[in-house]
Amino acid sequence: MDERERTESLSLHADPLARITIDPNICHGKPCIRGLRYPVETLLELLSSGMTIDEILADYQDLERDDLLAALAFAARLARTRRLQPVRR
Repeated sequence: MDERERTESLSLHADPLARITIDPNICHGKPCIRGLRYPVETLLELLSSGMTIDEILADYQDLERDDLLAALAFAARLARTRRLQPVRR
């Protein structure tokens, strides 16, 4: 492992959100995992459907456990709000 790979590896572990990339040329600019064509929303849908992390990792072998944890951290960050406005009917 060269110095660049070592630094990249350390930064991915230090900040899970570093695994989330947004590139207009990949999946129409949707947030994805590590530049791969796995949109965060797809992984969240798999998790919310009841699939376990181990089941997802078995189906998508180029993903890592930390990728799925990063997707959850990304969703948690998006869910943070200062105040919700009630829906008016």
